[in-house]
Amino acid sequence: MKPGRVIIMSIALIGVLIGMAAFVNASNQKMMKDVQKAKDNKGFAVVELFTSEGCSSCPPADELIERIQEGNENKEIYIMAFHVDYWDHQGWKDRFSDHEYSVRQEQYAGWLNLSTIYTPQAVINGTREFVGSNGSAIVKAISNGLEETSGATVSLHYKIAQGKLYIEHDVTGDKKNAELVLTLIQKSAESNVKAGENSGRKLSHVQIVRQLAHVDANSNGEVVMTLPQDFSEKGWELIGFVQRNADGRIIGATRTGFQS
Repeated sequence: MKPGRVIIMSIALIGVLIGMAAFVNASNQKMMKDVQKAKDNKGFAVVELFTSEGCSSCPPADELIERIQEGNENKEIYIMAFHVDYWDHQGWKDRFSDHEYSVRQEQYAGWLNLSTIYTPQAVINGTREFVGSNGSAIVKAISNGLEETSGATVSLHYKIAQGKLYIEHDVTGDKKNAELVLTLIQKSAESNVKAGENSGRKLSHVQIVRQLAHVDANSNGEVVMTLPQDFSEKGWELIGFVQRNADGRIIGATRTGFQS
């Protein structure tokens, strides 16, 4: 589905989740309770949103994942917003964009047999994709993920020194032909967009991917990330998840914060 085709749909679906009238509000509360109830199982949900400040259809998707994040903090829901770079030529360069994130989205196009990539797009546990503002479908997929049993367990340990993040990791369980994906996350930020499709808007973001690394899940070598200049131990976290190479299915995930 092309971005231009989802503008009207995204507004309607955001209304379903966020609530803009009494009966919509009740529906939203029920969906969020369903997500939290499913947490009692040992499953998890990795939510990857491919978005851009240059895309006029993306703010509703950003708002959606912010609502999900606020309603399920510290649950086994791992949200990551990848700001792609292919919108940067439209008059506004997204300061959080990186070509590596566009490459990751292209990889999903191969895994999921898609003919094109688009924004906003949400991928849940590496196996299902939706228009990023489709609240009801995304919440249902999250609930389904929380009801499944994880196939791998990840543990992360870190130290920070001289502007670098040193990560030690261990994966147990089903890790054959799989990789460990590590993402350094800035939990919130705002941007005043001065050009492009969102010109004049103040955009709010959550769970922004600022660094990305891939290692063999069977490896136990140390991973080193260069920390962004604006890094602070408060308001950032590290998410790691195990992903199968053959089909992109994510089989285990964890996170760690940086404050003691």
